[in-house]
Amino acid sequence: MTDVTGGVRAFGVAGAVARAAYAGLRTRRDERFTRKNYAGRTVDLYSGPAVALGALAGSATLRTRAAGLVAVGAGALCGAYDDVRGDHRRGFRDHLTALRSGEVTSGAVKLIGIGGAGLVAGALLKERPVDKVLAGVVVAGTAHLVNLVDLRPGRATGLVLALGAPGLLRGPEAAVPMGAAAAVLADDLGERTMIGDSGAHALGAALGVAVAGGNGRTGLAVHAAALLAAAAWAESRIPR
Repeated sequence: MTDVTGGVRAFGVAGAVARAAYAGLRTRRDERFTRKNYAGRTVDLYSGPAVALGALAGSATLRTRAAGLVAVGAGALCGAYDDVRGDHRRGFRDHLTALRSGEVTSGAVKLIGIGGAGLVAGALLKERPVDKVLAGVVVAGTAHLVNLVDLRPGRATGLVLALGAPGLLRGPEAAVPMGAAAAVLADDLGERTMIGDSGAHALGAALGVAVAGGNGRTGLAVHAAALLAAAAWAESRIPR
């Protein structure tokens, strides 16, 4: 039987903190957190740190808090760095090529930081070495997947809600990213804000913790394979 009370509490905390943080941040005027979206409309990036704070607060209410805090925190920080300092390069290949030349790009920071944090989170969630690695791939891979789909209003937040819902049957962890995403969904769809890399990676990492924590080895292997395939497909679609 799932922890219904824990899920409701985590959803409420994550949502309330994300909403309050977004309302507070919107009073600021910082050009670093302003962007033009796909349609040329000016939007803010404040929902990114807001959902990250919400996911951190929600994660702190659960027994898997250590894994959640590590994964979400790294996703938020590395994503925020890319939001502020990101360059024009796209795809792992370009960033790894630059890294081999001694240049540390924002993409390399995300790859190393989120990948490493995913492995730490996996080690905290599972007991056996193989399961730890698979869980780490799932956490980091899910963070990457949510960021990949964040190309239009509501896609990333909507994906988190859609993928998180079945996870509620396995435990309360999925309620964390769902609560944070729900708090800003209307503003995201209304093209007043975008969650950016910070929010997408934070939500994706929290969702990855839920997926990894709720699956055994077979489930982990299937999810890891699917996430790696999605990443490879996305990489192949990047113009060279």
